[in-house]
Amino acid sequence: MSAYKSTSYRLVLTGATGGIGRCLAFALAPSCSAMLLIGRSAEKLAELRRQLQAAHPALMIVCLAADLCSEDGRNRLVQVAGAFPGGVNLLVNNAGISDFARFNRQSEERIETLIATNLTVPILLCRRLLPLLLAQERAQIINVGSVFGDLGYPGFASYCASKFGLRGFTQALRRELSDSAVAVRYFAPRATRTDLNSAGVEAMNAELGTKSDEPTAVAEVFLEFLAGQRAECILGWPEQFYVFVNRLFARITDSAIGKQLPVIRRHLPN
Repeated sequence: MSAYKSTSYRLVLTGATGGIGRCLAFALAPSCSAMLLIGRSAEKLAELRRQLQAAHPALMIVCLAADLCSEDGRNRLVQVAGAFPGGVNLLVNNAGISDFARFNRQSEERIETLIATNLTVPILLCRRLLPLLLAQERAQIINVGSVFGDLGYPGFASYCASKFGLRGFTQALRRELSDSAVAVRYFAPRATRTDLNSAGVEAMNAELGTKSDEPTAVAEVFLEFLAGQRAECILGWPEQFYVFVNRLFARITDSAIGKQLPVIRRHLPN
């Protein structure tokens, strides 16, 4: 058994009804004794719970429809998590939004919402749930980022900012808690076929030949990562190579992405 693997996770999963989140819920269910699934749609959560409960009748499943950008939503999450028998030992910050847009045409409200959802909320949930996690013999926080947490990409300036920030926060908190029982880790999918992608993103990826993963494949890799000991996981090749090059030689990546700019601009909303 690795330093992190548990045979009975008591899970808090945000963004549970999204493409990746839903697949994570199904993938993690066999290893969980209790799950708190959070999303915005009570109807989608109820259907997810019905399907999960049918497959795992003994599993304790609690659903919470909440806006985690609000203090009330976060308070309700912490209250429910605090009542879990045995406490919480796995927090997966998966909720996120995207926006493929020209930066100078994004509204301030949209930028604020994107940063709040992708960065501020995970930070605040880590802070609020940390006492529960520290009370465990062994626990994990896994923040779900993106390959764009390493690669600044045209059309995604605000999104990249949020994911760069999440990666930096995860690294700093991991080091701060390195002498504790809580492992803090970062999981970064590449392009994934979910409803987050606009028609423009799908068309751009097709023209550029960008590889995209199915959410089920992402969930399978997540399970392998969860059971291992790596601090970070970047999905896909050549994305792993681009991340390595960008961390060491950003100008090379500048040049490669610069050649894609005409195609990117053609698919950006006007």
